[in-house]
Amino acid sequence: MKTLELPQTDLTASDVVVGLMRINDMSDEDVRALYSASRDAGVTMFDHAAIYGGWHGCEARFAEAVTLSSSERAAIQLQTKVGIRQGYFDFSYEHILSSVEESLAALRTDYIDVLLLHRPDALVEPEEVAKAFDELHAAGKVHHFGVSNHTPGQVELLRRSVNQPLAFNQVQLSITHANVIAQGVAANMGGLDQSVDRDNDILNHARLNDITLQAWSP
Repeated sequence: MKTLELPQTDLTASDVVVGLMRINDMSDEDVRALYSASRDAGVTMFDHAAIYGGWHGCEARFAEAVTLSSSERAAIQLQTKVGIRQGYFDFSYEHILSSVEESLAALRTDYIDVLLLHRPDALVEPEEVAKAFDELHAAGKVHHFGVSNHTPGQVELLRRSVNQPLAFNQVQLSITHANVIAQGVAANMGGLDQSVDRDNDILNHARLNDITLQAWSP
């Protein structure tokens, strides 16, 4: 397994991230088998979200099934996401703090390696995000921060207020959904749907700003 030194962080992680969105209905034995197979293959990063499996359901299932020693916890990176609530998005100071506390409890850990803002909140107040990030970082509860499904403009708006680097952007990317790449290749080619710029050039913005792109549903 290839490992990467992730820009704007002190992390060295596997280039494959295991997403745990669908473990809620798995047995403890199957969750442990998935985790063990991932670790045997060299995976170090595991991805959660508050909304997966119901409210913090998959986070709790993971912790119920997999007991991490202190050395094993230090050897992996746990990532989770905040901001999706039932029916709307919420990047308020209060929600970020409460959701992270619930994630820490569900995951049975003292810290989250990477926290991502899950989907853009159209009513975001960047100063509230900054205040929440400052408190979480100062308390050692979250070590690194990023976003998911955010355009360059949305990232730049947050960066104006947030003190910590926004080191990640998790976006949909696969062989069958490669718009983030295809639109640049097909730019200025008439009649091609894939030449339409729908994300304001996420790919090059990330490369220019040392933001690591993560692919969801690869």
